[in-house]
Amino acid sequence: MMHERVCMVTGATNGLGEITALELARMGATVVIIGRNEAKAHATIAKIKSAVATADVDYLIADLSLMRDVKKIAEAFFASYARLDVLVNNAGLMVEKRILTAEGLEMTFAVNHMSYFYLTHLLLNTLKASGTPSQKSRVVNVSSGIHQIGKFGLDAIQLEHGYNSFKAYRQSKMMNIWFTNELARRLASENANVTTNSLHPGTVRTNFGAGVKDMNGIVLSLIKPFFTTPEKGAQTQIYLASSPEVEGVSGGYFAKSKPARTNKHADNTTYWSQLWAYSEAIIQKLGLEAE
Repeated sequence: MMHERVCMVTGATNGLGEITALELARMGATVVIIGRNEAKAHATIAKIKSAVATADVDYLIADLSLMRDVKKIAEAFFASYARLDVLVNNAGLMVEKRILTAEGLEMTFAVNHMSYFYLTHLLLNTLKASGTPSQKSRVVNVSSGIHQIGKFGLDAIQLEHGYNSFKAYRQSKMMNIWFTNELARRLASENANVTTNSLHPGTVRTNFGAGVKDMNGIVLSLIKPFFTTPEKGAQTQIYLASSPEVEGVSGGYFAKSKPARTNKHADNTTYWSQLWAYSEAIIQKLGLEAE
């Protein structure tokens, strides 16, 4: 079903990303995994190949909190591959304290939103060229049902005051939906052969948030034994990356491989465009190409 299709999965050296990479390889896709640690990348590839002897899987190493690293992996990808059919933006984190990256961005915002935004932009022309009217390329953005909680706005995107690990993560997951929706709108206006959807993977039992020791981290550790397995949690992103049932579907939000409702703030088109412009301005400020 996925033969001759090239897929990229970020955050693929453990958890949901690793399962997604494995299952796409099992379907016959060429899979490029993105990880931060080379030893873990080698171990992941070995694990995939032990499960799927014929797996065609490669890796690229990057710190996705740094947009310069994001650009480097795009360039490295272009050096080896002429097409890209599926991009799964899966990498994510939650950090206890407000930390700035070497580029001056708040860490949660940088990894959970900006890496999605910039990597997709860099790869978008290749995705467009690889898609056809009958088999469109796909961008799959892993969000979270946690976006349902609380109020949202764009007045404190990087939480310069009153930082809270839960709030930063929750806000970044709403940004994933805003980004998806605005990207879908733009792709539709171009009649591009690319679709994009976001999703809630479920509350999954992984190492996510292991370094958070504040009250949010304590609560997370206490309830984690009741979460679902990564194998079950990954099913929705695998579905959106591969299923013919969602061919041509774009701008949707899914949970348990079905369309799901979002927080009312997700439908605010002003937020979509404002976040897009804010993200573009960051890339320009860093002296990097937007596309």
